[in-house]
Amino acid sequence: MTHPDVIVVGAGIVGAACAVELQARGRQVLLVDRLGPGGGTTAAGMGHLVALDESEDELDLCLLSLRLWDRYVAEHGQRAEHVRCGTLWVAEDDDQLAHAAARAERLARRGWHADQLSPMQLAAAEPALRPGLAGAVRVLPDGVVYPPAVARDLAIQLTALGGATLFGAPITGIGAGCVHLQTGERLDAHDVVVAAGCATTALLPDIPVFPRKGHLAITDRYPGRLRHQVVSMGYGQAAAGADGLAVAANVQPRPTGQWLIGSCRQDGIADAAVDPKVLAAVLRSAIALLPELARMQVIRSWTGMRPASPDGRPVIGAHPSRPRTWLATGHEGLGVTTAFGTALLLADLMAGQPTAIDPDPYSPARFLYD
Repeated sequence: MTHPDVIVVGAGIVGAACAVELQARGRQVLLVDRLGPGGGTTAAGMGHLVALDESEDELDLCLLSLRLWDRYVAEHGQRAEHVRCGTLWVAEDDDQLAHAAARAERLARRGWHADQLSPMQLAAAEPALRPGLAGAVRVLPDGVVYPPAVARDLAIQLTALGGATLFGAPITGIGAGCVHLQTGERLDAHDVVVAAGCATTALLPDIPVFPRKGHLAITDRYPGRLRHQVVSMGYGQAAAGADGLAVAANVQPRPTGQWLIGSCRQDGIADAAVDPKVLAAVLRSAIALLPELARMQVIRSWTGMRPASPDGRPVIGAHPSRPRTWLATGHEGLGVTTAFGTALLLADLMAGQPTAIDPDPYSPARFLYD
């Protein structure tokens, strides 16, 4: 494409979704990435589609996006390796159970099917869980996908709609309506969308997106042994210890019969190598809920760097001081869930149209300090 109207920097699931949405609206889009579609953070993630409700604005974005995911998986579910397994938010004590009950009420009030399970009902719903749990909230519409496959599919959709891609092109700088490549080449467009994840701050130093490291592991194949995604009620709330590590179990059933295991958070660590002590903590957390995992074979482990923001919210909208520069980044562990909602919100903002949800909580301008 000689003269793109929009350049989208970053072909992870968020950037690819933004590119397709903009192209479908009549913009001529060029999607640029130093690797390829889904080759960065997207390749390392768990791929959950889950309604999180730590704040009303977080739930707004999740629900907007999840309903768009329903449309996508209706046509592309097999390609995305989609499984609507539902999520069990597991409570280990009465305090967690009270938080779980409040979550069920909030989700149900917003039309997202959630019900509370007693210990007996929980044991029947997911026999792999250990006995003695306080109960759970079951969120039936939740599911999982394989994120790199979705990013690749979106890149194919983009070209089918008349857009273009440029992969294997490291980017060294962002200007007003232009992108500078490592080769020295300059690409011009009317607008630039930066969906570069952890690389955002290197390109735009005034946008504070930083890497938050996580460890994951996957087992051999054990078909039929896990029915739901199982998540501790401490997920996203677990406090970091003295070593800066926060761990809360998240275990997914994959279509292959494998179990995908997370989750942890570490800040301030640039080393992407697997840390055996951290991996052991993640596995112990999962085994504490699902004891038979201790007898399974873990065949691979890896890490990923989630792009996080200081207030835990994504960064979506116009750059406050750089004309014709837009952002879609900082989603941390919700990039997959919120990819389509982010694309819709950003495209509406770029078009100057009314948005489906309030965009202010995500505005890049919130990082401007006096």
